[in-house]
Amino acid sequence: MNQISPEKLREMKRDATVRPYDLAQQLGLPEAALVEADLGHGVTRIDATPGRLIPAVTRLGEVMALTRNRSCVIEKIGTYNDFHDGDHAAMTLDPEIDMRLFPRYWVYAYAVEVERENGTARSVQVFDAAGDAIHKVHLRPESDLAAWEALKAELAAEDQEPAQEFAPRAPLEAARIAEDKVETLRAEWARMTDTHQFNTLVRRLKMNRLGATRAVGEPWARPLAVEAVQVLFDRLQAEGHQIMLFVGNAGCIEIHSGRVETLKPMGPWLNVLDDRFNLHLRADHVAEVWLVEKPTKRGNAVSVETFDAEGQLIFQCFGMRPEKGGDAESWSRLVSELPVPETV
Repeated sequence: MNQISPEKLREMKRDATVRPYDLAQQLGLPEAALVEADLGHGVTRIDATPGRLIPAVTRLGEVMALTRNRSCVIEKIGTYNDFHDGDHAAMTLDPEIDMRLFPRYWVYAYAVEVERENGTARSVQVFDAAGDAIHKVHLRPESDLAAWEALKAELAAEDQEPAQEFAPRAPLEAARIAEDKVETLRAEWARMTDTHQFNTLVRRLKMNRLGATRAVGEPWARPLAVEAVQVLFDRLQAEGHQIMLFVGNAGCIEIHSGRVETLKPMGPWLNVLDDRFNLHLRADHVAEVWLVEKPTKRGNAVSVETFDAEGQLIFQCFGMRPEKGGDAESWSRLVSELPVPETV
């Protein structure tokens, strides 16, 4: 890791015209190193354990929840209600802040205060062992500042010295297919009764999501054209479909349930700018798009799934379940009409 003094990093952050994520990329540093440069200067290292952190965040009231991967950022406004803890997986089940958390990736966390022209910006920022962002919570004018002070006091770590080194990033895994198990994959895929069985099946067969999607073939998975993403969002906006949109990384998945109302493309970015939901997608990162079906007890779950050139999942989009207000027939019609790749 590049060795730049905290003083120098603070200066670079003050002068930067790009977001911290982009500055960290430019400097060849993990983003958490930029945060750590301000320890004692508006930043407090706090306990990252979701079982302690999320209840404290709940007490903040209305906030903005942000989760990102390399190609997509999702932002939802709401409150962290209905938290369920767990050693391997935890979740919040609020209609607006709907998340799945994987605690082993929640390694570093900070309470961050930054003075700006319009006042103090406050956030909780969580990172993995490599210093890459897992999840962020941004306070809003309506947030409870007494609860913020309590969070800082109750969760402050004893050690407030900058980390000497962050762990190396785990290598990216391209599509992995076990050719000798493809027929088993197809047979067991057809017998699924719940979408949550997918990950267990894929791991057991020594594959990964993209590998299994490529291998299983029709009727369970078929490729779509990259242009299908823009068509999908255009039609979601125009036709008012109720959807569930999943965006995440190894440590956190954030879910938007509802409509897509305001599209604002800007350069390579496809942006959704709704009142309480924003999405920022680097459309030029999309390398593969798949229409995927998984059998469940309530009927087939149909999703559009996008991957980047390194085989990493960018987002998944499902039609909302009928009992939640969705229309399975109109969703099936929409996805069946999305463009497919041209044959060579």
